[in-house]
Amino acid sequence: MSAAAAARRILTRLHEVMASRLHAQGKLDQVVDIIADSLDSEVCSIYLLREGMLELFATHGLNAEAVHVTRMAIGEGLVGTIAENVETLNLAEAKAHPDFQYRPETGEEKFHSFAGVPIVYRERAVGVLCVQHVDPRRYEDIEIEALQTTAMVLSELISNNELIDEEEARGLTPADTGPATISGLPLVKGLASGVAVYHQPRITIDQVMADDIEAERQRVYRAFDRMRDQIDSLADRAEFGVGGEHEEVLETYKMFAYDEGWSRRINEAIDAGLTAEAAIERVQQRTRMRMREIDDPLLQDRMHDLEDLANRLLRIVSGQIGTAASQGLRGDAILIARNLGPAELLEYDRRRLKGVILEEGSLTAHVVIVARAMGVPVLGRVRGLRGMVQEGDLVLLDADNGNAVARPAQQVVEAFQTRFAKSRERQALYAELRDVEPFTRCGTRIEVMINAGLRDDISALPLVGADGIGLFRTEFQFLVSATLPQRERQFRLYRDVLDAAGDRPVIFRTVDIGGDKALPYLRESEFENDENPAMGWRALRLALEREGLLKVQARALLEAAAGRALYVMFPMVSEPWEFDAARAVFDSQLAHLRRKKKLLPEAIRYGAMLEVPALAEVLDQLLPRIAFLSVGTNDLTQFLFAADRANPKLAERYDWLSPAILRFLRRISLATAGSGVDLGVCGEMGGRRLEALALLGLGFRRLSITPVAVGPIKELVRQVDLRELEKAMQAWLSAPPPDMRAAITAWASERGIETD
Repeated sequence: MSAAAAARRILTRLHEVMASRLHAQGKLDQVVDIIADSLDSEVCSIYLLREGMLELFATHGLNAEAVHVTRMAIGEGLVGTIAENVETLNLAEAKAHPDFQYRPETGEEKFHSFAGVPIVYRERAVGVLCVQHVDPRRYEDIEIEALQTTAMVLSELISNNELIDEEEARGLTPADTGPATISGLPLVKGLASGVAVYHQPRITIDQVMADDIEAERQRVYRAFDRMRDQIDSLADRAEFGVGGEHEEVLETYKMFAYDEGWSRRINEAIDAGLTAEAAIERVQQRTRMRMREIDDPLLQDRMHDLEDLANRLLRIVSGQIGTAASQGLRGDAILIARNLGPAELLEYDRRRLKGVILEEGSLTAHVVIVARAMGVPVLGRVRGLRGMVQEGDLVLLDADNGNAVARPAQQVVEAFQTRFAKSRERQALYAELRDVEPFTRCGTRIEVMINAGLRDDISALPLVGADGIGLFRTEFQFLVSATLPQRERQFRLYRDVLDAAGDRPVIFRTVDIGGDKALPYLRESEFENDENPAMGWRALRLALEREGLLKVQARALLEAAAGRALYVMFPMVSEPWEFDAARAVFDSQLAHLRRKKKLLPEAIRYGAMLEVPALAEVLDQLLPRIAFLSVGTNDLTQFLFAADRANPKLAERYDWLSPAILRFLRRISLATAGSGVDLGVCGEMGGRRLEALALLGLGFRRLSITPVAVGPIKELVRQVDLRELEKAMQAWLSAPPPDMRAAITAWASERGIETD
């Protein structure tokens, strides 16, 4: 008899039991009789987790008096070992195993052979199904597989009948169900509360036994076809280039995706009477058990690859291939994820997404920039996050202080609500500054503008009273699009942005894609092979090589700005000739529109971003060519320190207030003084009060920041006497103190200037 036939025989009889009107204990009693009879075994027993102990719930062959009496801890005896390791044991002589423990009340002294499999629920063993025989023998593979399949059905039976505690089933101890404090790196400051929602929700298998085996088989066939198409597409993408370890990884994936043995085992599980989801999970459990037996790291990696594919297949067959965004948020939510891309974040309902907690993340990652623009607090670099927060937990996020509380006590909730209310009051005070011009105490007008990238961002302009948009990231439209945005789509976006901005200026940065902002429809080997993508074939470098892309954008911008002023800024300029080349593309499109008798912008002002340190050495050549210069402190910092901003190990290593950065920025300020070129900062540095204070002391008079920071920065500006601040900054840079941040903070505190 095959393993599938043996399992099917058992499942057929179990189905009758599960459909009966017996109470749960009666069903278990019949189950052990059925398994013992089907496998011709003298003993069959079921142990279930109760109050942290494995309790004998039902038995055929052992003393009936031992039921609900015999109990073992996780890790104790053979049954406890199976549960602890979530592994199968198959022993010809049970007493020879080092973990064997004899329980006299069971009357099991006459039995020699022993086989047991874990009953798994939500990836944790919540019980053990075992068989015993008088004769010393190892159970055959088909018998073990029949037991494993039966254990899956038992998992459904015991969970549906509430025979196990839900918290124990989730692997939660009393400490896990109580309040938990989570610490991390504040990426976007703010307070938020909501229920925990995982970006990639756990797939729950609701039905184990199949109603129609052939229909389940066809579901799996279709899922395999779709999964293989995905893997083939992944392997064929030019982004991976030629040669290297990635090719081996993809070839391994393809090997597993087309492995007939894997698909055959899933089909055998379906033949036994399981649904497609249960069959995949059944084989996946077997894979996990095998992984625990492998000592070779290389082979373990390969088994992990297979499990990754099984997860992909399970998502496809269950129809749960999307993220929590596609399913929709039902209320105020704190999103939990390992990491996120900017496009993924933008898929969520802004009204209900209150905060984000990441296992990874860094201060200048693109998703953080988008979150800051959305006004969504983000906490990153949280180790062991999945083990601390469960789906549906209430979470209080305090990204101001770098922590969060899951499952908070009521008094903590009340204290948080009080603090949140005070924060709202402070925001209301900032709102009162909406129509107040930001003059310093000494009478200097500071321009406070916002960074934007989406059509909806423009609504923040009148709400916060910003002077304009100092950085409109045009690449956001490219990042959230499945295909390259055509000229008409770009034109409509730029026109809508200018219309919404009214008489306020909008500085459009030409598209900054490639390298660290890879697009699936523009990936090519010449820039995808970069070991350091942020320093590779991206931004203006890519745009100049792909002249058609820049031409389309230039035409769209020029047409959208017809009859009004157009501000264009080129990113990642390293040398003046790059600016000249980009300007020439716009000039050619301008000439084309003029020949077509099209309405033109009334004025065009060109500028550059200073992100590459080399540009600072040739500012004397560049300044006569430009109307404005914006320092991009995010990229500039990573280039100055040779520190990848996406590397989590370097997320906190380099300070924006280090003497190296401040001296560099001072050089730029001095170089532009008297040139007539408008100098500003459009990086995240300008939106932090203490850092903004330093920038004002260095001579910067235009700050382009996230909308939520406009009020706090306006308030800061009105408290500052620039003459006094500049004098202090000059002294600090001449002889840097041991801690520049502490020195500036102390100076501000002495003058009653809040820097938090």
